[in-house]
Amino acid sequence: MLRRPPYQESLETRKEIEKHINELLEMDVIRKIGHNEIVEITSPVLITWNDGKSRLHGDFRALDNYTKSYRYPLPRIPHALEKLAKAKYIT
Repeated sequence: MLRRPPYQESLETRKEIEKHINELLEMDVIRKIGHNEIVEITSPVLITWNDGKSRLHGDFRALDNYTKSYRYPLPRIPHALEKLAKAKYIT
């Protein structure tokens, strides 16, 4: 089970985070889960610019402990271009 405590934030910041969350709920981008489900993999982080606009982000660093990284070589660009040189269509 992965659970993170929420970050400390001011009341004003918390209201702004709630506003962003409600907008995402209305657009069906996110959904509420049941009261017995614990899926708190991120803490919401509010980024505010100088012009007063804000954006909601998630801190997913705790999720890194539960993911596997697959390492494989990247294709070489000259080889890829050589294969594409005679192509009529690229899809």
